[in-house]
Amino acid sequence: MTTTNSSMASAPVASRWSRFRGSYLLYSFKRDPIAQLSLVVFIALVAVAVLAPWLAPMNPYDLAQIDIMASELPPFWVEGSDPTYPMGTDAQGRDLLSTLLYGARVSLIIGFGAVALQALLGVSFGLLAGYLGGRVDAFLMRLADIQLSFSTLMVAIVVGALVKAAFGGATFSAYAVPLLVLIIGLAEWPQYARTVRASVLAERSKEYVDAARVMGFTSRRIMFRHILPNTLSPIFVISTVQVANAIISEAALSFLGLGMPETHPSLGSLIKSGFDYLQSGSWWITLIPGLVLVVLVLVINLLGDWLRDVLNPRLYKG
Repeated sequence: MTTTNSSMASAPVASRWSRFRGSYLLYSFKRDPIAQLSLVVFIALVAVAVLAPWLAPMNPYDLAQIDIMASELPPFWVEGSDPTYPMGTDAQGRDLLSTLLYGARVSLIIGFGAVALQALLGVSFGLLAGYLGGRVDAFLMRLADIQLSFSTLMVAIVVGALVKAAFGGATFSAYAVPLLVLIIGLAEWPQYARTVRASVLAERSKEYVDAARVMGFTSRRIMFRHILPNTLSPIFVISTVQVANAIISEAALSFLGLGMPETHPSLGSLIKSGFDYLQSGSWWITLIPGLVLVVLVLVINLLGDWLRDVLNPRLYKG
């Protein structure tokens, strides 16, 4: 009896795995070397960022490990380098490799956190607007229009000024990560809302929705259990693009002094910290973090393009 129950429990898992192996998603991925390379690079970048405390030669947050006398040392392929610092050091004497690992982790946390907030707000508002219609639709879409009139930079200036005025600059620096997640998330949710609303308008008139209403299901259940699963394809595509946009927004805000402080490295703050030293010849302080940022955003966008083509076969070129 135990054997029979175990076999029955494992059958759905095997069935799902079999469907995935025969799916168009995996078939397309196997035929697309750019998507394969992008995924490998993305996983590698995420892995080294997550494992930064164990992989980094030094802790850039520990002042005892920072040697100001070793500042602006070049990377290993440039004359005058120090083997202790393979990627060189920045103006504060921090090991650039260590700050890159920690900085990439901060940028990824902000990117994924901001997109999670965007999706939560945008999907909820889009479902309500598309399904309920009428005044609810008009109010939420006008709210989205108003939000789109404010750029991420403007929202960052307003929120940053309010927080600094109310709690001081030290508090802003201490809570820079959640504040940036909040700022970028609030600034970009209309992208999700508009897309989900358009999908819901197309789905709500279909027969399975009418059948759910006849069966007496609540509007909440119909929206989240029946309509939402059929709108996930565009949500996935938007999310890949928005992660890249959120990482770029963080870098831009940090470069302008509205994001992460230099004492808490992110890719944006690292680029900013070395920008003033380009003229002195210490190009690696800005260029190396800039290249990491470009590669990270590029592979995410390439994965987003591939996912868009797969989820919309009419666009797929083969």
